[in-house]
Amino acid sequence: MGTKPQKFSGGVHPHEHKLTAAQAIENMPAPARAIFPVSQHIGAPARPVVAIGDHVLRGQVIAEACGFVSVPIHSSISGEVVAIGDFPHLLGRPIMAIVVENDGKDEEVEYTPANPATLTPDQIKKRITAGGLVGMGGATFPTHVKLSPPPEKPIDTVILNGAECEPFLTADHRTMLEMPDDLLAGMDIIMKALGVTRGLIGIENNKPDAIALLGKKAEKYPNIEVIGLHVQYPQGSEKHLIKSLTGREVPPGKLPMDVKVVVQNVTTAVMVYNAVTLGKPVMDRVITVSGFSIKNPKNVRARIGTPFYEVIDFCGGLKDDVSKVVAGGPMMGMAQFTLSVPVIKGTSGILGLPPQMVQDVAPRACVRCARCVDSCPMGLMPNELVDAVDAKDWEKAEQLGILSCIECGSCAYACLGKRPIVQVLKSGKAEVMKMRQKRDAEKKRLEEEAKK
Repeated sequence: MGTKPQKFSGGVHPHEHKLTAAQAIENMPAPARAIFPVSQHIGAPARPVVAIGDHVLRGQVIAEACGFVSVPIHSSISGEVVAIGDFPHLLGRPIMAIVVENDGKDEEVEYTPANPATLTPDQIKKRITAGGLVGMGGATFPTHVKLSPPPEKPIDTVILNGAECEPFLTADHRTMLEMPDDLLAGMDIIMKALGVTRGLIGIENNKPDAIALLGKKAEKYPNIEVIGLHVQYPQGSEKHLIKSLTGREVPPGKLPMDVKVVVQNVTTAVMVYNAVTLGKPVMDRVITVSGFSIKNPKNVRARIGTPFYEVIDFCGGLKDDVSKVVAGGPMMGMAQFTLSVPVIKGTSGILGLPPQMVQDVAPRACVRCARCVDSCPMGLMPNELVDAVDAKDWEKAEQLGILSCIECGSCAYACLGKRPIVQVLKSGKAEVMKMRQKRDAEKKRLEEEAKK
């Protein structure tokens, strides 16, 4: 019997603007010069293992992982290392990066294919680690870490996230349509790595072609089920996807593994197939280049390290009315201060937005309409949280659950006063975390003194 999806409370329904849903993926030419930030993932930055003047091959490790929660970086082109230093990053500040000048030869390292059926779970995870895989939906959490839950937290369900609930973005949609076999093979590998026999692929109902295609293809995988989901932002949030598909609720401060679930993005599953079966690391990714200020919106496959301006030029350039260029989707993405920032592993979209979509208006005072409360998918009271942050009452902010905020932007979208609620809560979360760290350090100090 098929799984029946549930609805979660809160959320919003922004205009979808899926301008590129019918646009097949186009392969971009390699960049003349690629910029590889050592921070392309959650966790410790990678450490450069090349020097200026070195010649590197496509697929070669140029920065190694530093610790368990870290991944290596591979060159997406062949050529000469011409710089190692701080360069613009999508996060808005300069970050160390390795710059490689393309020699036009595209010489590659020799990859080692493998048959997943003959590999143990540990061997699978080692190949995923070596491939530099992270969550390709934008979160960039190292894939091998998610596939290594502690023994006391066994997993019984793997979920692939095909919701792609952000407006404009269609990269995952096109991946599901154009690479369904690789995707399903990758999910099968993920399930084997975790010893799981239940797999669910959640896709919003506004992608009926992907639901139908993957549903048909999945017939040869008896343990994998494709499920259509209600169109509701933020359906792609891990906690809400788990609720929709399994009915399980991840408690505040807990992770999906605490309810026996691991969630991966559909594009990540394709990368798992590439890394485990073909031996190929992450060197490129599919990106939606869209928005009403992009001349020719497209879905493109771009090499990691390609500067934004080259990707935008490939799509005809920006229109004169452009107000902001956003990396990611309009709800959770970040406006960029320069088009010299490079494509990284988590770059799902590049949007050109006109003034009427940016709404650069002065925020007005809160009128206590409670629309932010109604729209919060985490059941928080954003208006009260903003008051606590403005008053620098970090204890109250903590009590009100500020650390449960997923920064989805639903509150700001619903706000009549157009207040910058997400930015306020983001800064407040950082202060609450500092307070917690100080409190924990003081508690540890007192415990050590008590032992003396």
